[in-house]
Amino acid sequence: MDANPLVRQVLDQIDGDDPRVNELVSALVRHLHAFVEEVRPTPEEWLAGLSFLVETGKMCTPERNEFILVSDMLGLTSAVDDVNNVGPANMTPSSVEGPFHSPAPVRELGDWVSDGPERERGVPTVVHGRVFDCDGTPLAGATVEVWQASDAGLYDSQDDAQDLGNLRGVFRADGDGRYWFRTIRPSSYPVPTDGTGGVLLRAIGRHPMRPAHLHYRVAAEGHRPLITHVFLAGDPYLGSDAAYAVKEELVRSPRARTEGWGMEVPYEEIEFDVNLVPVGWKEGA
Repeated sequence: MDANPLVRQVLDQIDGDDPRVNELVSALVRHLHAFVEEVRPTPEEWLAGLSFLVETGKMCTPERNEFILVSDMLGLTSAVDDVNNVGPANMTPSSVEGPFHSPAPVRELGDWVSDGPERERGVPTVVHGRVFDCDGTPLAGATVEVWQASDAGLYDSQDDAQDLGNLRGVFRADGDGRYWFRTIRPSSYPVPTDGTGGVLLRAIGRHPMRPAHLHYRVAAEGHRPLITHVFLAGDPYLGSDAAYAVKEELVRSPRARTEGWGMEVPYEEIEFDVNLVPVGWKEGA
């Protein structure tokens, strides 16, 4: 029983048709009222908070979701991700989607995803691996969607020199669950700081940097879709990612190569296998 009569009054009037909505809103009310009782915000501080949310909404576009960015910067996206992605010990860990996911062009295995000016100046990189279930069975025909920032730390939607769809691709794994593509080595980069995400970071004294990474979205029939990252070993921001998304199992060390994969110049190779969890997986089942 809530001791605060106002909280009790609000909770007593939550009686919608969807029990889950009632549960979510009730919990939100309890936690928000507890926040107010703990920090005792002034009316001016409360209005400043509401204005922050209004400004966050104004920054949102089809190519950029500022609310996702703010959620990332508070570690909330990773918290939601962690409670929703459980499975066998050998499953590939999930990670946050980030605010810059957008439709990617369908490409053939081995294609370059890099078609912009970064391809001339960046470090050529071959990325490859296999998609398995958690018993080690290859998942033929799995879809592997990837997206990344350029060597200058910019996504296509941020950079007038890139066409939309650059540094993105959707691939279909072969009969052995294998996929591969060619790209350029991504770099660490700052999250956008021209909106409320930047206001938040400056207010709490945090840097805006994300370590170098590639985003993945992997799906196969009968298995839970996976959104994750591949992080590059040695990046100085691995221990202080602005989005709190780094997991040790997702860090890979690029290997220098001089031949193979149809490459005509020295390049780096990154290998990343994925293990998907079956739909309906239950511990001990």
